[in-house]
Amino acid sequence: MNERTMAVRFNTRRHFLHQASLGLGAWAFAELTGRWLNATPAPNTDNPLAPKAPPLPAKVKRVIYLHMSGAPPQHDLWDYKPKLVEHNLQPCPDDLLAILQKERLPFIDLKARRPKMLGTPYKFARQGQAGIEMSELWANLKDVADELCVIKSMHTDQFNHAPAELFLYTGSPRNGGAAMGSWITYGLGSENQDLPGFVVLISGGTDPTGGKALWSTGYLPSVYQGVQCRTVGDPILYANNPAGMSREVRRRSLDALERLNELELAEFGDPKTLTRISQYELAYRMQIAVPEVMDIAKEPREIIDLYGAEPGKASFANNCLLARRLAEQGVRYVQLYDWGWDTHGTGAGDDIMTALPNKCKQTDRAVTALLKDLKQRGLLADTLVVWGGEFGRTALNEERGGSKFLGRDHHPHCFTIWMAGGGVKAGQVYGATDDLGYFVTENKVGVHDLQATILHLLGLDAKRFSYPYQGLNQRLIGPTDEAKLIQGVLS
Repeated sequence: MNERTMAVRFNTRRHFLHQASLGLGAWAFAELTGRWLNATPAPNTDNPLAPKAPPLPAKVKRVIYLHMSGAPPQHDLWDYKPKLVEHNLQPCPDDLLAILQKERLPFIDLKARRPKMLGTPYKFARQGQAGIEMSELWANLKDVADELCVIKSMHTDQFNHAPAELFLYTGSPRNGGAAMGSWITYGLGSENQDLPGFVVLISGGTDPTGGKALWSTGYLPSVYQGVQCRTVGDPILYANNPAGMSREVRRRSLDALERLNELELAEFGDPKTLTRISQYELAYRMQIAVPEVMDIAKEPREIIDLYGAEPGKASFANNCLLARRLAEQGVRYVQLYDWGWDTHGTGAGDDIMTALPNKCKQTDRAVTALLKDLKQRGLLADTLVVWGGEFGRTALNEERGGSKFLGRDHHPHCFTIWMAGGGVKAGQVYGATDDLGYFVTENKVGVHDLQATILHLLGLDAKRFSYPYQGLNQRLIGPTDEAKLIQGVLS
């Protein structure tokens, strides 16, 4: 086969246009402007996950994000409203009804009945020296109240679970964006080259509603993909050698694959080839490192008991202990998803009288232990811990289909999260909502504001931190500059 035939065969029209990135139109436009608008920095051919110094002063090195998938009801956990309790199960007032009639409510049927107010059935008390008001359902978390920075004024523009979770973690309510953990490892790399820079742990029996897109690398190079680890069975699927293949044989196979991939990289320069090489090598190293770090049975008995962990089982408590072990080993971003917080009140399985106390009991001890354990090891000072859901819950009883169980519908206008650790003011409450807990009245915080603040604490400027894709400088915070730092929570 002569060179001309080979060129025709291996450089198809599709391949040519793919290599052209944005096609012939981009070439013409580049000629007019005098530069390549979609130029991507040359890939780091040594190691794309090598640790990088942040461009700005950083307060933290890593993040542990605890996501309660389904959206915890803030009125029953953090945002106590005496007026709601006073008017519990009474028809909502005319002024609120007028607001509801202009809104799109997921499950409350205004045609079927006038909604009733729903005051919390739980007692609240001020905890810690700072006097943070907390629900009695937090039997243990109250002991670390002075570590918390509670933000009561979060809001979002999404009221369904999957879009709201995607918005929170990728900056867009639609599939295709890059996860916050991917952005952070893209910007800062990983401190441990034998472990993924971005690890995901799941509890509650299923994936979060947003699915695996929540830890997708999107348009970023796939080497920054979040890696889901399991607490039962093989920690990472398909990382182990196939039956009959020794580690020595695997090493020789990878060496041969690497040589072939390097030839392809030299020929075509596709960054995906570099990712493939890196991922094969990382998987090889993880065969030793991951089982070691995932074995919580090696922890002292008192630490296992502190978390309420059960080695060999799948649980949120195990995942919290694993999060500490991963953070200690240099993993940059650890994401925990705990499913089961969708308290609509359609039955005992999702109401605020049975299901909510159960979820708090499953998580309260472990979250408290995580904060205590990080602090006693000196890790909390440079670790950011975030707890929260994707949106809030209404001040109304849902009563879907005439249900007699107590529950709350989705509510985007306000919800509560908290942060702890390096760079944030401990022992304070930021923001406020109205007497019914329906709208934010003080220090409104948007999803992009939260993302910008997390990046800032890691030493990254959210407005300048971008990746060129499809002719745009893509950013976690989206295309506009509306995102602002939550200055009131920064220490």
